[in-house]
Amino acid sequence: MSSAEAHLDTPLQPDEVWQIIGGFGSLPDWFPDVSQTELADGGRLRHLQDSSGHSFVERLEIYDHAAHRYSYSIVESPISVTNYLATLAVTPGIVNNGSHIEWSCTFTPVRMSNEEAESLFRTIFSAGLKALATHLKFGSPA
Repeated sequence: MSSAEAHLDTPLQPDEVWQIIGGFGSLPDWFPDVSQTELADGGRLRHLQDSSGHSFVERLEIYDHAAHRYSYSIVESPISVTNYLATLAVTPGIVNNGSHIEWSCTFTPVRMSNEEAESLFRTIFSAGLKALATHLKFGSPA
């Protein structure tokens, strides 16, 4: 099993950040590479399209509003992985009493090396958090 992650520390409180990123269908609001999302199955499936026209279907596995976290799996994707489970979480930060955002995943690569797949997801998550920092008008991800 492989894994990847990216982090971002913000001066904003977790509740403020969660209002922006906590909706399972909210990616197009802050991640410019996601051009469209459509929720189905009572909000548990999201159909995404990226700016290159690739389609993804992801299933919400766990949603915890109080803990500011959700986990999702890939149902359909042009990325060759299996057993994918990602988590987006916002926790209290140690910098200026703000918040810490972590986007992480575990998966099994198919037709690509662990290193290639890990780099791909790290790049996606880092780009998303960088876009979020720009959207919120502060810093960049670690």
